[in-house]
Amino acid sequence: MMPWEHAIVGYIAYSLFTHIVYRSAPTGAETVVVLVASVLPDVIDKPLAWEFGIFSSGYALGHSIFFAVPLSTAVFLLTLVVGRPRFGWAFGIGYLLHLPADVIPIYVQEGRMPLERILWPMSSLDGRSEVGFTEAFAATNDQYLQSLAELNQSPYMQAVALLMLGGFLLWVYDGMPIVREGYLALRQAVVWSTRQLRKYWRGDST
Repeated sequence: MMPWEHAIVGYIAYSLFTHIVYRSAPTGAETVVVLVASVLPDVIDKPLAWEFGIFSSGYALGHSIFFAVPLSTAVFLLTLVVGRPRFGWAFGIGYLLHLPADVIPIYVQEGRMPLERILWPMSSLDGRSEVGFTEAFAATNDQYLQSLAELNQSPYMQAVALLMLGGFLLWVYDGMPIVREGYLALRQAVVWSTRQLRKYWRGDST
């Protein structure tokens, strides 16, 4: 999966979780956490493999179940201590769903379960890039856009398009978190600035 597909999967799962458990939509801050967590395995592994050659492929430490589970557990326990468990759920759901999301599509398309992607260091792949992270990501993105352009010929890309549409509609239904908080903050700033200007023109310094 591409990073934005992971982000959509993470958001959909967390939104459904909050509606079922908390009877509310995700907040903007929780949305940021789940989006960051959902792409974090790629942020860890891809540059370290493609740019620095530390790992043999883009599926290593960050994608490993032996790292993901302890990390998510530690983050959740920390959020419990500080009284913000919803952030812990957001991180765990976003991060942990990244792993099966990189495995299941391969199984559906090719009939094999590439568990080596999530079992580092017990199992590893060989996929170093000779051109660096930026060039490798650009090449992968070009292939993705080409597949998206051939939407009517690819059942997988049709499923991805439906996933994107569903995620967008759910985000709108949730009140567009992040955008919503940004709008409210901007409105408050405008109101405050307007009041300060009125005081200034009236000569009121209090």
